[in-house]
Amino acid sequence: MPCSTKNDEKNTLDIKTNCCAHSGQAVESQTQAAKMAFSAANLKQGVRTDIRIMQMDCPTEEKMIRHKLKNVEGIYDLEFKLLSRVLSVTHEPEVLDQILQRIKSLGFEPEIIEGASVSGVKGGSRDQKPEKSKYTILIFAALLALVSELVGWFGASDWLSFAFAISALVLCGSNTYKKGWVCLINYQLNINALMSIAVTGAFLIGHWPEAAMVMVLFTLSEIIEQRSLEKASSAIEKLFSLSPDSSAVLTDGQWHSVKTEQVKKGDIVRVRAGERISLDGVIVKGNSSIDQSPITGESIGVDKTIGDQVYAGTVNGLGLFEFKVSAVSGDTTLASIIKVVEQAQNSKAPIQRFIDKFASVYTPVVFVLAVLVAVVGPLVSDGDWMAWLYKALVLLVIACPCALVISTPITIVSGLTAAAKRGILIKGGEYLEQGRHIKWLALDKTGTITEGKPALTDIKIFADTDNSDISKLTSEAQIVNIALALSEHSDHPVAMAINQGLKDRANAIKNESEQTPEQGLVIENYQTLVGKGIKGEYLKTIYYLGSARLAKELDVLDQQALAQIEIYERSAKTVNVLMSGQQVLAVIAVADIIKSSSAEAIEQLHCLQVSTLMLSGDNEQTATAIANEVGIKHVSAMLLPEQKLQAIVKLQKKGVVAMVGDGINDAPALAQADIGFAMAVLGSDTAIETANVALMDDDLRKISQFITLSTRTHRILVQNISFAIAVKALFLVITLLGYSDMWMAVFADVGASVLVVANGLRLLNDKRRV
Repeated sequence: MPCSTKNDEKNTLDIKTNCCAHSGQAVESQTQAAKMAFSAANLKQGVRTDIRIMQMDCPTEEKMIRHKLKNVEGIYDLEFKLLSRVLSVTHEPEVLDQILQRIKSLGFEPEIIEGASVSGVKGGSRDQKPEKSKYTILIFAALLALVSELVGWFGASDWLSFAFAISALVLCGSNTYKKGWVCLINYQLNINALMSIAVTGAFLIGHWPEAAMVMVLFTLSEIIEQRSLEKASSAIEKLFSLSPDSSAVLTDGQWHSVKTEQVKKGDIVRVRAGERISLDGVIVKGNSSIDQSPITGESIGVDKTIGDQVYAGTVNGLGLFEFKVSAVSGDTTLASIIKVVEQAQNSKAPIQRFIDKFASVYTPVVFVLAVLVAVVGPLVSDGDWMAWLYKALVLLVIACPCALVISTPITIVSGLTAAAKRGILIKGGEYLEQGRHIKWLALDKTGTITEGKPALTDIKIFADTDNSDISKLTSEAQIVNIALALSEHSDHPVAMAINQGLKDRANAIKNESEQTPEQGLVIENYQTLVGKGIKGEYLKTIYYLGSARLAKELDVLDQQALAQIEIYERSAKTVNVLMSGQQVLAVIAVADIIKSSSAEAIEQLHCLQVSTLMLSGDNEQTATAIANEVGIKHVSAMLLPEQKLQAIVKLQKKGVVAMVGDGINDAPALAQADIGFAMAVLGSDTAIETANVALMDDDLRKISQFITLSTRTHRILVQNISFAIAVKALFLVITLLGYSDMWMAVFADVGASVLVVANGLRLLNDKRRV
């Protein structure tokens, strides 16, 4: 059922704007461009090294490394990927040893990743300690802590309880103490430093069994949290697995299995039924139906034959085919998707930057509060110093804002990856976050709403066969084949569209009549009439295929033909006339046909309360006809690129504006819009590079999916942040009231982190489309 829209205004939107209103923004854009150019120049001066640092999993460690490397001459850029624990450094080759030494001085163990991806998911081990060993030590430490607790319960020797507790602490707490000490000597506070202080304090005041059990529970929670994080970061690793490691390549007439990374551009590769395609290319032999969902998000197979493009990572259906490689391993569409997702996951959304700033203030404030509780509490209440000190230690445990800090990047990365699975390539978390605010969507017409290429839509036969000695059916077939023969002599896009359409028409006539109409007619004395059409001779009669203007010059149009031409032109179609020197034989209409999904896409956008505007360089009659057919209520036609940009500037006064287009002439408007969408299949490279979001199968319905995904992502972010803050606030209160223990604080802190991670990962498993 169609949804009603908020806006039902006039069809034509005035786009005249004052360029001065845009001048400030233009200066800002130029400044940003200059910064990017300067940064790019710097990056070219050095080499890029990916370094895995398994101890780096928190903004605190990132801050420490930045501080340690900031004065090293010869470093041009630092890029941190906390989810994959990878630091990418752009530097002069001779300073690499110094970089590694400075990282080691922090107590970290840097590992250079050979041949790694940007995300660091290939090459090198993810963990330096075998899983079995880690769990065995934890279980043994837990048993020691439990024995220490039991010894205390049964009133046995205090020193025996202490011995078991200290043994448990040494077994499972050494790593926490090590990381905590590194933070403290660098004047930083993270969960390891706070936990080390709290557990040490608990030991000093005689809470030995509880201190040991708290460290065991903390270590267990850390392992659970780490596994959850790895699930999030493995989303990109799964993208790598889409491309097979080897390909069947034709060499000297024989098929050989070759590593995919060694296949060269121009090689012929064979793909059997059910196999995954290894590289991008063009089919040269065979045909099949291909599952392109990993790249475009399409839910059904796409039929492919000779001349069609295939993509790495997609799955061949039932047919066997061969394709010519058009892009090597690092340059495929799949590789581009992975690269963009990797870069996007490392760019911080506004809400993430806010949380990082909040966390940098929150932790020291709570630490100071804990000190005040320990010192001022007993003085004010005349209470037990040990009891107030214990409360302060509990506050230290819940002081680290891990759940807050971790909730945003996990959720954003999950949203970006979920979008990529749907064929929506988002170039940064800020665009995913902003998508829910879109109020206006400006759309280019050609190649965006329409297919971007002409196609035959109608043909009206006018031959008078009443007095003919041949049947009407045969006469129609003959007329079609004359037009077909004429159009084959031209490479004009309209003529080529007519030719393809008439081939289908000829086959239809053959099937309906069970006869074989005459085909392959030989046209003699062929001639191109520049700007008008083509003519040729068949059986000593001159035939013309050209514009309505040519028909008027030949004075062959009667009232019936004129009426038909007017009907087609009112529908924004290009008219061609097939005629002899005496009469019109057929009127043929060609148009840039509307995509089957366009009308549904516009309706979905209106349901989301997004107003739509067509910005077209075409004439107003054509633009309005297309807009009316798909349900767009606002149209601006006959626009130059700078006028499209001005229209976006004017719309931005009404709210967040998105623009979708496919051509070079759309690039200025795409850059100006708050969010630019590029049609990635037919779109130009300039449009795709300029846009913030690429639609991998040119389906406009994906924009509503993007907006809906943005809304869901924001909802989960709010849930996670609200939950994390609520847990912290609750434990602050109950700790001050004396109702919480250290082990409860551990569960509150790390348990909250695990829950927000799990909640953020829900986006990866969300199968809904709109």
